[in-house]
Amino acid sequence: MSQVFDQTGNVVPVTLVRVTPNVVTQVKTQEKDGYVSVQVGTGARKSKNIKKPQLGHMKGLGNFRHLKEFRVAGTESLPSRGDTLGVSVFKEGDMVKVSGVSKSKGFQGVVKRHGFHGAPKTHGTKHAHREPGAIGGAGGRAGGRVAKGMRMAGRMGGDRVTVQNLKIVKIDAENNMIAIKGAVPGRRGVLLEIRG
Repeated sequence: MSQVFDQTGNVVPVTLVRVTPNVVTQVKTQEKDGYVSVQVGTGARKSKNIKKPQLGHMKGLGNFRHLKEFRVAGTESLPSRGDTLGVSVFKEGDMVKVSGVSKSKGFQGVVKRHGFHGAPKTHGTKHAHREPGAIGGAGGRAGGRVAKGMRMAGRMGGDRVTVQNLKIVKIDAENNMIAIKGAVPGRRGVLLEIRG
């Protein structure tokens, strides 16, 4: 994350996102496939690590690490196979939604994972300050079992998260960088999906 100044001199917190070239690997049409979409590939990997059907699918374009398909509403301005999509797809001031895999935090307790307050620090509490408390006994709503969806300790993070209504503050076409206002999901280096 970083910060930039707007026209009035106010500080705007931004996340700098590097855009790698997205090459169109397939265009699906209503007549042939039953729906309209554009499949793009990005990243690079060794050809020995790619299965032969995928190599044939990407033949002549490159060995992509990631393939992603995007549904398209209109069919009047579809790109063709081999076209490259970059930062020129967006313009400053666009509102976008950004999806990515959030930071993984491992196995966490209920205080960190669900925001439980824990037990009081005084009045006789010993060794139980961050415990979950009762989880519904025999006379409770579940009838002697633990109800489904009970908030407990467990693995936290590592989920696909989408943040909506983020504004593109600045576009640096020369360096393939986009400055998006606010925070986006995931750690440094994570693959992000930016949609208009």
